[in-house]
Order: sequence, then structure tokens, then C-alpha cells
Amino acid sequence: MVDRTQTPPITRVLVANRGEIAVRIIRSLKRLGVETVLAVSSADRDSRGARMADKVVCVGPGRATESYLKIDTLVHAAQATGAQAIHPGYGFLSERAEFARACEEHDVIFIGPTAEQIEQVGNKLEARRIAGEANVPITPGGPVETLDEALAVADDIGYPVLIKAVGGGGGRGLKRADTRESLIQQFDMASAEALSAFGDGRVYVECFVTQGRHVEVQVLGDGKDVLHLGDRDCSVQRRYQKLIEEAPAPHLSDALRKGLHQAAVRFARHIGYRGAGTIEFLVDVPREQFYFLEMNARIQVEHPVTEEVTGVDLIEAQYRIAQGEPLPWSQNDIQVHGHAIECRINAEDCDHDFRPSPGRVTQAYFPSHDGLRIDTHIEAGAMIPPFYDSMVAKVIAVGQDREQARLRLRMALDELVLEGVKTNIALHKAILETPEFTQGGVDTGFLGRYLAEKPSLQNEARREQT
Repeated sequence: MVDRTQTPPITRVLVANRGEIAVRIIRSLKRLGVETVLAVSSADRDSRGARMADKVVCVGPGRATESYLKIDTLVHAAQATGAQAIHPGYGFLSERAEFARACEEHDVIFIGPTAEQIEQVGNKLEARRIAGEANVPITPGGPVETLDEALAVADDIGYPVLIKAVGGGGGRGLKRADTRESLIQQFDMASAEALSAFGDGRVYVECFVTQGRHVEVQVLGDGKDVLHLGDRDCSVQRRYQKLIEEAPAPHLSDALRKGLHQAAVRFARHIGYRGAGTIEFLVDVPREQFYFLEMNARIQVEHPVTEEVTGVDLIEAQYRIAQGEPLPWSQNDIQVHGHAIECRINAEDCDHDFRPSPGRVTQAYFPSHDGLRIDTHIEAGAMIPPFYDSMVAKVIAVGQDREQARLRLRMALDELVLEGVKTNIALHKAILETPEFTQGGVDTGFLGRYLAEKPSLQNEARREQT
């Protein structure tokens, strides 16, 4: 590992991302007195982030494959603009080991973990092996190369099972099989999808916990020490894509919560982790058991809820670690106060299979109240291009307890205005009012069950307006 304590201070950073996370990164770096260069595609030349940055450099056309995913172009942009470091944000190249390696080879600091660590946790089989070595529980199952091997593993551990891509996550290459017949039908599709998404068609089969919760632990490491910043619950998901997140995870026993925290730290320490990372677990609450799912070696979309309950600016922490500074806290210094809940606002049509809804935002109003945080790049007149993820804002509410946070979030969604495109705001309002969510501790199947029973969200939105 490069000794960063001997490098000059980072005074200029290239932000290799877009949208709300680019705005979020620029704000923290400006507060630290660091100059920012924003890499933009031609579709983002007029974005809010472009106006906020000290300098803007266009790295290609609108399609991500021709701009935000061009490693050589981004590294050259950093060098040409005098940026000593690159912040990759999330998505795009943030978990690509070849990007981190290219930065290192060209004397540009990658604000994140080492290329080797990205490779270790990016390969799901290698991550499972590391978890085993670190005494972190893993779900029963294992790698398979053929359908016959997959059937044998499934027969051994029992149905239902998940077929998962070795080379990535985010729901791609992921299929559930409840029976042998279903596994036979899904196996080739999962492998083909994994190959298309990650260039790696390998899969593994693991046990599926029917009433599991998705709980993750935020960690920070400086290459020598690791500490955690508590946990988040991300169980409100649609097709393995998170929609609502909160911190701390509700209704966990003290022993179970402590076990999750300790397991996350053990995993990260085992690889000498550097930077911000998240260890994700599948939690079987009634049985007081949890299993390692994966590690995300980057900042997470849902990081604001952790920031709001701990008071730690995770972007600043990433920057300081990249400079070679040691962690400034002990574990006892990290305290969780209150509760935070985040809704992801997406430009999509919930009544037509959540298809993206790009276009021009004709009106935009984001409320401002105590206990409310809005992370967005959207304003009236902004164009939502068709090339990227549909998320346009995150609404985060904070309270002394979970119910206060929930009520503040519901009120904020009532006041929020985004017109010109379709959004999932009505869906969020409906979820927040369900008895299951109000009580807290829903499992990952909650949203699927709700959507199967719901009336049209368009009708619900119309009723609210009358």
C-alpha cells in the first residue's frame, strides 16, 4: 500500500460522477476548502453540479459508456486539470479495481479502497471466503459451474434458493428458485444476465431466508484500524433495489445488533480496509441469526441516514483517509442519537412497471424544515436524461425517535413538488402509512406483497389532491 502520509495535501479533486452524489461531494469538499473539478457528459453540462464546481470538464457524450465509464479519459482529465485525486462517488466506476489501479499508476489518488480490496470484495466467492476466515457467518451454499451442480447444492441446503452472480450485485444476475423446476428454468438466465452485466457468467447458489431483513453496517478504515458507525435497515426493496432506508435498524435485540457490528469490523480488519465501506447482512430476526451478504467498497446511496444519527460527514472522512490521516475517533467516540429515515425519489412511472420517466422538470419545490435534509441536483427547468439511473432526490427526515422521523418525512412528501415527469412520491406516502412500516422491522418481501395488493397509485395521488 502507498504511504500517503508522505504525499502533499489534496487541494483539488476531480469528481467522477453526476447527479445528487456529485452535488453532495462538491459541497463537502468546498467546506474543506478543496477545489473541485466536475467531469460531465454532454447531457450534464448545464447541471447544478456543473454550476457548483470550480471547474468543469466534458468527458464525452451522454451515454455512460462513452463518458462516465471511460477510465483513461477520466484519469487524463484529472491530470490535465491539476487534480491530485479522484472521488468516484457510487455506481459507475466506484467499484472497478481497474479504475483504482489506473489512478495509482498515473499518480492520481483514488478516494476509496485499494484496487486489491475492491477485487477481494467485488468477487462474491472471494468475499464469502474472507468472511469465513474472519469468523463472519455466511449463508449455506457455494459456487456452481453447471446446472447439475446447482441442483445438487439446492437439494442439500433446501429450497428456496438464490442464484447469484459472482462478479457483482444490485439485483443483476440474481434469481430466486423455489423448486427444482424453477431452478432449471432460471439457471441459464441468471448466468447470461451476470455475463452481460459484469463480463463474468459465474454464479453461486445459496439458501434464501424467506423472512429476512436487509441490515448493513457502515465502517471506516484507515488501512490500520477500523471502526463502525452503527447500522441501517434497507429492507424496503423492489426487485432487490432499495427504496427506503433508516438508521438505526428498528427492533433488533442488543445482542444481535452488537453481533452485527462486531462481525462487520472483523471482516474489514481482516483485509486492512481503507476508506468508507458497508458490510451487508441478511438478518433472521426471530432466530437471532445473521448471514454475510456482501461488502460495498464505496460510499452508499443511503449514507445520509448514518451521517444524521452520528454527526460524521462520511465524504469528509473519505477525503481525510485518502490524504493518509488516521481515524480521529475511537469506537467509543461514535454515538448514535435519534433516528433517520430516507426515501429515494425516482423519476419513474409506478403504474407501468416503474419504467423511467425522463424529461424536463417544469416545477420543483423541496421543503425546508427542522429535522429535514434534501440531497438533490434537481431544480425547475432541469432535464432528466434517459441515460442514467432514475433517482433524482433523497428526502431524509430526522427525529428524536422513529415515529417523529416518520411523521416529518410524511409531511415533507406532502409538500414536495416535482412536475413534468412521473415520480414515486405517491408510493412513498402510501408505504409510510402502512401498519407494517409504521410498526417497523419489515422484511425484504414487504414491498412486493404490498405492490401485489395496491390500487393504482395514480388514483391514490388524484384522491389526495381532491
